[in-house]
Amino acid sequence: MNQDTICAIATAQGGAIGTIRVSGPQAIEITSRIFTPAQGKPLTERKAYTLTFGKIFSQKEEGEVIDEVLVAIFRAPHSYTGEDSTEIMCHGSSYILQQVMQLLIRNGCRSALPGEYTQRAFLNGKMDLSQAEAVADLIASSSAATHRLAMSQMRGGFSKELADLRNQLLHITSLMELELDFSDHEELEFANRDELNELAARIEQVIVRLANSFNVGNAIKNGIPVAIIGETNAGKSTLLNALLNEEKAIVSDIHGTTRDVIEDVINVQGITFRFIDTAGIRQTTDTIESLGIERTFQKMNQANIILWMVDSTDARGQFNELKSEILPHCEDKKLMILFNKSDLLLPLQREELLGLFADIEAEKLFISAKKRENITELENKLVQMAALPEISQNDVIVTNIRHYEALIRALDSIHRVQEGLQMGLSGDLVSEDLRACIEALSDIIGQVPSSEVLSNIFKHFCIGK
Repeated sequence: MNQDTICAIATAQGGAIGTIRVSGPQAIEITSRIFTPAQGKPLTERKAYTLTFGKIFSQKEEGEVIDEVLVAIFRAPHSYTGEDSTEIMCHGSSYILQQVMQLLIRNGCRSALPGEYTQRAFLNGKMDLSQAEAVADLIASSSAATHRLAMSQMRGGFSKELADLRNQLLHITSLMELELDFSDHEELEFANRDELNELAARIEQVIVRLANSFNVGNAIKNGIPVAIIGETNAGKSTLLNALLNEEKAIVSDIHGTTRDVIEDVINVQGITFRFIDTAGIRQTTDTIESLGIERTFQKMNQANIILWMVDSTDARGQFNELKSEILPHCEDKKLMILFNKSDLLLPLQREELLGLFADIEAEKLFISAKKRENITELENKLVQMAALPEISQNDVIVTNIRHYEALIRALDSIHRVQEGLQMGLSGDLVSEDLRACIEALSDIIGQVPSSEVLSNIFKHFCIGK
């Protein structure tokens, strides 16, 4: 149990209201030392879940008034951290907040470390580790989908499914290990091998489903990578600016202006896309530009969707050369060919362009990035190509790489269990693989966490959470 009482500013700067959180065994007492209620009893004698109006003075007696505030009281174990806690709601001045922080520290608090409130909530049994990690995801959520996924994980849907699997494995493992106590009676089998086979098959299906959901979860959480590629001066940077609705990338008639990748994200119909403007592909002796083109191909390999920008007024010029360089990097990717500068084309020229690219299997769309024509249609097609499922707060989808890696370890272990049963291995060998599966699942919900794992997880949280 933590003996320190911690404090931190829990709200961003610049708002009208600023909140300071205090948590620990002396939270209410220390807050009471610096706070004078407008009327009635001191904080230490007040009930939980109450708000008290009063003043904070620079000194308890005859000091200057720092601010008029509201103080909320939470008593253990019914608080976010499971400890006695207070929340001091001040005016949002950074000077006021710092003055109150200094008073709290002088009276026995220390400044909280990043994520320390949520870490204490985990250590005090208020949430498991996967729920604690979801707190950071909830704070960082930037779309409806990421919000729903974080809320689902915070509510414990993922944890419950893993806990059910773990309990089933523990039951069968305990029976198998009981057999070891009667190893001199080889005919005794407490754990039915047929039932274990069925259980292993069910658990494998659940783990595979959860692991496979990571691709969707990762795309929702981090954004779907979209590479904008093509020859120089095809309009790639102009398209990025049109999509972002700002002048993010430099636009010029000079070939080779973009020499490195430029990335930014936008939210389209609730889906986050991470657009990557790349260097134009052409033959060049410029060393820096060549490095940019090399990175273009690297980004193509990392992208889920590729937008091939074509200068409609000069499509035949480098078509065959670009085709041979671009298409090998588009395997297993979703490809869309954008005929840019289409406002300069006659209908017959459009037909000729479609014929020129007819043998390439891809979505095709005529746009004018400069005049922002058909940009909405492009966004609609991107949403269709993303093909993300509708997400509700009840869906269990993996978004955390640590969880995914643990699931893969669990899957490897359950495969060894199945192989061991088919080979008729002894119970002690099968039990070892069952325990490896249990440990992998336990790692996710934090039932056997190391201090190094905890430190790595919570150091990425913001101060005050």
